[in-house]
Amino acid sequence: MSLLEILALLLGLSALFGYINHRFFKLPHSIGLMIMALLASGIIVSIDYVLPQYHISATIKSALVQIDFHDVVMNGMLSVLLFAGAVHVDLSDLAERKYPIALMASVGLLISTFFIGTSVFYVLQWAGFGIPYIWALLFGALISPTDPVAVLGILKAVSIPKGLKAKITGESLFNDGIGVVVFVILLSIAAPSSGHSADISVLQVAIVFAQEAIGGAVLGIVGGYIAFYAMRKIDEHNIEVMITLALVAGIYAIAIRLHTSGPLAVVVAGLFIGNHGARFAMSENTRKHVFQFWELLDEIFNSILFLLIGLEILIIAAYYDYLLIALITIPIVLLGRFIGVVVPINVLKLNLKFSKGAVRFLTWGGLRGGISVALVLSLPDNEYKPILLMLTYITVLFSIIVQGLSIAPLARYVAKLNAPQIAEIKNDEPSGSNPE
Repeated sequence: MSLLEILALLLGLSALFGYINHRFFKLPHSIGLMIMALLASGIIVSIDYVLPQYHISATIKSALVQIDFHDVVMNGMLSVLLFAGAVHVDLSDLAERKYPIALMASVGLLISTFFIGTSVFYVLQWAGFGIPYIWALLFGALISPTDPVAVLGILKAVSIPKGLKAKITGESLFNDGIGVVVFVILLSIAAPSSGHSADISVLQVAIVFAQEAIGGAVLGIVGGYIAFYAMRKIDEHNIEVMITLALVAGIYAIAIRLHTSGPLAVVVAGLFIGNHGARFAMSENTRKHVFQFWELLDEIFNSILFLLIGLEILIIAAYYDYLLIALITIPIVLLGRFIGVVVPINVLKLNLKFSKGAVRFLTWGGLRGGISVALVLSLPDNEYKPILLMLTYITVLFSIIVQGLSIAPLARYVAKLNAPQIAEIKNDEPSGSNPE
């Protein structure tokens, strides 16, 4: 199939499944698309089993194989989706909760990475699927970051305390960038041919981390300011929309060339343009068009991404021997997430106040998605990749479907827990402050 035919197929299926879901099932859009893609994949496999002479499954697989999922997500969709998410976030809300966000996106992520990696290492050994410890840590690194695309998509439809929403939004925007850096460092140790030397020192790790994280943030600020300066000098919404699009594509491409974090760069640029830029460089008409444009791109790219995740089951199905051990991995990942949340929060509770039910919501609301799948697909082909692929895919499916569909009832419960506290704060204003 040609590129145009593949694009037409993905857009057509996204539109069709989106219509059916909205018309009949009324599930959250992204989750509905993925479930329908899974069902369609199951039907294709069933038809292929009954009528093997038509080779329907093989035809679809050949089209999917032509799509480099890692390249499409990490070097294409991710920049658009992260900017679209960041541009709608109130920077002042994140600044007020900077310490919880920073700790959960760094220390919490590292704790989760090592807990999950170590636990999976021993579980796989027990099950007779032993892999080297460094490869188990790689799984911990790629599955620990919460996916901002999945998280932000779900949060649109739920109502939770403002402080709690800011924490999980901010963490999801930043921890994927840090998670990718950790993944790259571990991969360079596990597979030297895919990165740097295996004999990597603590100093080298620090240099790589600084180059990726700090370099990405600086690039985002510089690129955001250049776009801001240009937009402030004109008042033409079409050109200003084009400037934001050029900003995203440009800084992500530069980040790849400079070996800095593209995700962090576009998040920082998105926060800058969505807050400072919207306030001081855009007219009301421009703000309306810019935000509508990015909402539309977010919806289109989200739809295609979740559709692809659902269709990937046609390829992953070849590794069904690892299904049971993948199911056992799910509670390990959830426990790792819980520990990565509860440790930073307990440290910060000495000086900060948190919403009731914060740990439960942050644990269950830490969804995994396309980034984890893209990272595991980027691993070099060897005897360890199939099992890591299955572990990742099953965990992502559980996260998006089970956690994603149950997050709204949990959000209502958390909101109910905090209702008296919020009412009391409102009565005490202006001296009171929102709960963390």
